[in-house]
Amino acid sequence: VNVKETGHILMVNYEDVKNLKVTAIEAERFLHDGGFDSSGRYFLVAANARDKVAVVDTKDNKLVALIESGGIKPHPGRGANIVHPEFGPVWVTSHLGDEIVSLIGTDPEGHPENAWKVVQTLEGQGGGSLFVKTHPKS
Repeated sequence: VNVKETGHILMVNYEDVKNLKVTAIEAERFLHDGGFDSSGRYFLVAANARDKVAVVDTKDNKLVALIESGGIKPHPGRGANIVHPEFGPVWVTSHLGDEIVSLIGTDPEGHPENAWKVVQTLEGQGGGSLFVKTHPKS
């Protein structure tokens, strides 16, 4: 659960619904939207007023990175996961404030040198974008 203005993420363990366990993780203020990497372990969420992306390890319930997004006001929706031929698995976000599309490395085991960094930026069209999507046959 993103507590937007506070910059906290609440991880809620639902294994025992009568005794919920909540872990508060400090990230960055003005958390907005985000999505999982391709492994399903890491959740990437935009702190769009700060031009950052927070990465949360949902297995260990901790913040693993706070990344400069490479553009102005990241707005990923759920983001998009692709396998880049050079950088391996990446998570993609567009930005509301400019045409930049950022690719963030998401494979700390197979590509540790690229993990939790903007590995490439692309120039999109126009002055900003709401979401990035993929197509299974592209």
